[in-house]
Amino acid sequence: MGDPENTSPGPDPPDRISDAFQALLEGATAPGPPDPPDCPFCDLPQDRYATEYAGHWVLLERRILVPAHTVPPRRRWVITSTGTALNLWDAEPLPGARCRIPHRIACPYLAREDHWPWMTALREHNRQRMQRLFELPDEGLPDAG
Repeated sequence: MGDPENTSPGPDPPDRISDAFQALLEGATAPGPPDPPDCPFCDLPQDRYATEYAGHWVLLERRILVPAHTVPPRRRWVITSTGTALNLWDAEPLPGARCRIPHRIACPYLAREDHWPWMTALREHNRQRMQRLFELPDEGLPDAG
């Protein structure tokens, strides 16, 4: 098959993202649960759940369960049988699946997240194309009289 003595070792595997950083990306808070489970920005009461990351918690919108296909990837949370919140990341939801949403995407005091940056870029590109096609400049045009 080959000479194992003359093969160079493969590249080192990438470093695993720390649990604390991963929890932060998913919108979980640390350390420990916020007490009471109210949003620190708008003070609205939320549902608080422990995450799979030790010492990290997430605030989910109260009593809101939505069809998973309507929620952007990485914002879909499900509650496991043990009562832990689990972020589904990019997993494609099953037909009819429902999920919870984090309060941070609905909080009136936080800046809106751009859930699909590529779609925002495409929308801006199309806006510029439309402007070039239909909005001619007023100045410098000859009088057609």
